[in-house]
Amino acid sequence: MPILSIIFGGIVGLSLGLTGGGGAIFAVPLLAYGMGLPAREAVMISLVSVGMTSFVGFLGKWKKGEAEIRTGLLFALAGMTGAPLGTWIAAQIPEALLMFLFSVLMLVIAVRMWLQGSQTKPTAVNCVPADRCEPLSSPTVDGGPSCQRDATGNLILTSRCARLLLLIGIASGVLSGMFGVGGGFIIVPALIVFSGMSMLRAVGTSLMVISLVSVSGIVSQVVAGQSLNLQTTAFFVVGGLAGLWAGQSISHRLSASMLQRVFAISILLVAVFVVIRNSV
Repeated sequence: MPILSIIFGGIVGLSLGLTGGGGAIFAVPLLAYGMGLPAREAVMISLVSVGMTSFVGFLGKWKKGEAEIRTGLLFALAGMTGAPLGTWIAAQIPEALLMFLFSVLMLVIAVRMWLQGSQTKPTAVNCVPADRCEPLSSPTVDGGPSCQRDATGNLILTSRCARLLLLIGIASGVLSGMFGVGGGFIIVPALIVFSGMSMLRAVGTSLMVISLVSVSGIVSQVVAGQSLNLQTTAFFVVGGLAGLWAGQSISHRLSASMLQRVFAISILLVAVFVVIRNSV
């Protein structure tokens, strides 16, 4: 059991390190189906392990200048507001329909991210630190609203931009509450598409958001009386940190477009798994 916990934790950490999301999407099925844990216990362990792993990953990204604090705080606060609403909506929908909507959502995001990765063109260069340069994604979205960035790639946080990010954050929180996931697979595409953020910065900022939203989820679980299996959680976190390190090391050897395609494929695979699992 300890070895299995470490291996499964490593898979979750690898996903977080590479793409800044997908941790909870993988964690809950691995814990519930792979280790046979009750669903509620799997959710609790997922929240703690994903939250801790994400926070460590965020600290590393932040030190390298690959995370935007203001943008992340906006998303986190809005997401924590929208999550309870999403939980309430989910309770009103039949489980079969909910899982079908979950699959459709992931398929749409996977296609969008694949196309985005194919069309990404560098428009500016952000060097943080000075000896490491990172191409930035286009700051605009064809036919849609977008926040603007200055010549160095920093976000120009106007009131209109703040409102846009808050609305997207609330929507991400609602979807996270509906589908019981951390929201990284929603947050990363939203940061890239609507704020013109580069893939590497979106990953770092998403890790920050996930860690903060996880705290809210953990508090809710504790208030509801859910206990925590400390031994399984500890092994899962150890594996997660190892996977996180590996994922972040690999991510710096891949282009932004390649990372987005990897992200799209991982979401697609999970969508297929959910469909198969719920059709058996």
